[in-house]
Amino acid sequence: MNAQQLKNSILQMAVSGKLVPQDPNDEPASVLLERIRAEKEELIRAGKIKREKNPSCIFRGPDNAFYEKIGDKEPVSIADEVPFDIPESWEWVRLRDIVYNRGQKKPENDFCYIDIGSIDNENQRLNIKETILSPKEAPSRARKIVDYGDILYSTVRPYLHNMCIIDKIFSHTPIASTGFAALTCLDGINNEFLFLFLMSPSFDSYANDTENSKGVAYPAINDARLYQAFVPIPPEKEQKRIVEKYKILKPYISNYKKVDEKLTQFKSSFPDQLKKSILQQAVQGKLAPQEPDDEPAGVLLERIRAEKERLIAEGKIKRDKNESVIYKRDNSYYEKVNGIERCIDDEIPFDIPDNWVWVRLGNIVYNRGQKKPEGDFCYIDIGSIDNKNQMLNIKEAILPSSEAPSRARKIVENGDILYSTVRPYLHNMCIIDRNFSHTPIASTGFAVMTCHKGIFNNFLFLFLMSPSFDAYANDVENSKGVAYPAINDDRLYHALVPIPPEEEQHRIVEKIEELMPMIKAL
Repeated sequence: MNAQQLKNSILQMAVSGKLVPQDPNDEPASVLLERIRAEKEELIRAGKIKREKNPSCIFRGPDNAFYEKIGDKEPVSIADEVPFDIPESWEWVRLRDIVYNRGQKKPENDFCYIDIGSIDNENQRLNIKETILSPKEAPSRARKIVDYGDILYSTVRPYLHNMCIIDKIFSHTPIASTGFAALTCLDGINNEFLFLFLMSPSFDSYANDTENSKGVAYPAINDARLYQAFVPIPPEKEQKRIVEKYKILKPYISNYKKVDEKLTQFKSSFPDQLKKSILQQAVQGKLAPQEPDDEPAGVLLERIRAEKERLIAEGKIKRDKNESVIYKRDNSYYEKVNGIERCIDDEIPFDIPDNWVWVRLGNIVYNRGQKKPEGDFCYIDIGSIDNKNQMLNIKEAILPSSEAPSRARKIVENGDILYSTVRPYLHNMCIIDRNFSHTPIASTGFAVMTCHKGIFNNFLFLFLMSPSFDAYANDVENSKGVAYPAINDDRLYHALVPIPPEEEQHRIVEKIEELMPMIKAL
């Protein structure tokens, strides 16, 4: 049960006689209603309200069911119309029988205007700040006369609960918008009890029913429908007990709401946080066990260096002018670039197992270069990627070379990693997992990474998704710009990457593939 459901449950209990016990010594509500009818006659004689053409009188019949007599008509059973059962000491009435309004007037002097914006509909209270207007500034809807204790109920989009009790004395005469029903309770009707009923699920259901609330964008209930609503009336003393009980419970409802919101937020963020935690564990060597029989990652790097020499000799890649070699000595990490050695302990983001190594990203991947499209081609840009699942969309964007965007240049093949360097926090990235119907060409907004042999592209992809790499790529020192921050290739390829033995890379990926469906199911 969420906070709103708890509040609704308590409100419904309150207005159906289940929140506080009935006291047999209370004067029955039927006697109270007789006094209210007498009061209405006095108000009619005083010219404050008009006599209804067809007044309603609801009563219990000999069979204990409810009947209604309207005007001079014969009483009819309304047993199938009243929304729920009430205690024997309670009565049903129409809303119009227990309230009246103070009429309307055009402002003649400066006044305090109350409109929808004057109400805090989270707490159903008037805002502290007054809106003081002169008669010349008065909107055409500024007409309704209100006073302390009156209930304001917005008849437009009633589900928003723009409603309140006038609970203060204003600096100038208050005038409310005609978008409100202004309800003044007759003597014996506790305005706070009636307010609870107007907030209840039962009345909500009535006010927002499509038979009562008309319109699409701004559905509204008119006065006739509003005042036709059934209202349960407890004895006067019980009304007060219900209000007092609700006030005791209200802080607990508020606290429950705060806890519920935190829990909802936690539930919403938990799968993502869990995914990040697992990814971080994976790239730190804490997800899959190390095997002593695995070939150390240092040996793997030696093979990669040999492979790079071959690719350089074949003219497929260029020699790195600032080749990096990272090694560990005396329990510290050192990097040698152009024959110059320096300690990089302050750059190492976390500890890794002994048979793992650190490398710069640029030392384990290369790119296939660029070319201008010739003939029809499959264009891969940011819109080609589903960044919720880090996958290519199924539909191919096939373009003729004559329509090629200027950014359509990067050569890609099945197995390559695409990483958007623009707004890297959005994770517009994927592994090319298919062969295309036409030559694929990617946008220059991507870094295209082809892994050297022995670097499992799925493992490297996990690292690029990890919180550790996220922190690096989105650091203000690396990702430049305000609206569209981007990391350039030099910064990207300078990132430190932890490399496990080749066999362990596969074990880690297998473990992640086993866990991810469980996380998605949360």
